[in-house]
Order: sequence, then structure tokens, then C-alpha cells
Amino acid sequence: MENTNVKGKVILIAGGGKNLGGLLSRDFAARGAKLAIHYNSESSRVDAEKTLADVRDSGTEGFLFQGDLTNISNITRFFDETLAHFGGIDIAINTVGKVLKKPFGDTTEAEYDSMSDINAKVAYFFIQEAGKKLNDGGKICTIVTSLLAAYTGLYSTYAGMKAPVEHFTRAASKEFGPRGISVTAVAPGPMDTPFFYGQESAEAVAYHKSASALSGLTDIQDIAPLVEFLVTDGWWITGQTIFANGGYTTR
Repeated sequence: MENTNVKGKVILIAGGGKNLGGLLSRDFAARGAKLAIHYNSESSRVDAEKTLADVRDSGTEGFLFQGDLTNISNITRFFDETLAHFGGIDIAINTVGKVLKKPFGDTTEAEYDSMSDINAKVAYFFIQEAGKKLNDGGKICTIVTSLLAAYTGLYSTYAGMKAPVEHFTRAASKEFGPRGISVTAVAPGPMDTPFFYGQESAEAVAYHKSASALSGLTDIQDIAPLVEFLVTDGWWITGQTIFANGGYTTR
């Protein structure tokens, strides 16, 4: 059985400045981990700086990395700068994603390409870089979506571009397993964050709230402990996508 205490370990989080990523950064810092926190652009700088301040207030170390990860060289730089800061990486978590809710027939090629880049390409090369640069016994986790198990229209590019991550996870877990590296994905239901509301009408929000068996949207407070478990005590779970949505889907 592994030592699953994160005190002193280095945790790299893509999208770690706000929402679920920010909560994970603060939770891990409170447990004594060192944090490498990515944010995408100037629009999220203030949130990321607040998260970093909270991390440091916890008495641990952290730094910020800004970059558009669809430029794959920025993924490489993020890992390399983390290695330069801390000398190693133990856990890598990718919370990056983009939602598009649009009829199949109205989706443009540019929208398709953007959704593919953000939701699939970034995930692939993030896992690839983690496999190259994590310490033996490391952990990798990617946030996907419970829409992977839903029978619905309008999310063809969002769910469709998150779907490959399930197999990326399986393949990477098989290839990295001999080094003790577990690889998982977590599929939340619609989360009560600004990431969700930008795409949805009031009527759609009401539907999503009513669709889960336990009623309501997914709270990031209910997802963070699951991610934290998978990259610590739950490391024996690997190659799997865990659906956590209060009964929004049956898978």
C-alpha cells in the first residue's frame, strides 16, 4: 500500500485558479502540498492570484503559470517550469474544458476545431506530458462530463470531444501502470459554476436541476473530495471514468 499523504508533494493543476480547480488548489494546500496553478488568460488572472494567496496563507508553496494550453508548447512549459520550481511532480490534474450548446446543423468548422482543441487535444497532450514527467507512483486525473452517458442533443461537440478522454485514460493507465502511475477521469453532472450558466436558458437550468435523482446541480464541494481520493487513497482505481452526478445519469 502506498503512502497517500500529500504533505510535501507537488501537485500541478491545469485550470487551477478558479471554480473546481481553485477549490482543489486550496484543499491540497491545506494538506501541505505544493501547488503549480495554471490559468488561461488575463480574464482569470485575479481569481488565480487570489487562489495563490490562499495557498500561501496555508503555509505552503505555490506559483502561477499563464498560458493557452491549446498551444501544446505551453503544456510542456507548464510541466518544465514546475520541475524547475520544485524538482519533481507527483500529481497532475486537468480541469480544463469548454462547453458549446448548439444544434448539430448549426455548428461551424471553427467551433468544432476549437472544441476539439480544448476538450480533447489539451487532454491528450496533458496526459502525455504527465506520463513523461511525473515521478514514479504519480497520479493523473482529468475532468470530463456526465453528458458522456446522456442521451441528448445540442452538446455534440462538448460531449463528443470529451468522449475520447475516456480512452486516453484507459490507454495511458495501461502504458504508465508499470511505473505505479494511476490515471483516472471524473465525470461530474452540470456544475453550479459560471462555466455552466453561460450556455443555458433559465428553463434549461430548471430542467438540469430537476434531472438528478438527488435534485439540484452538482456542487464543486461534492466533486473535489472524489478527485482528491482518486489521487491519494483511491490510487488503485485506474483506467476508469467515475461518474459523479447525483443520479443525473445512471452511469
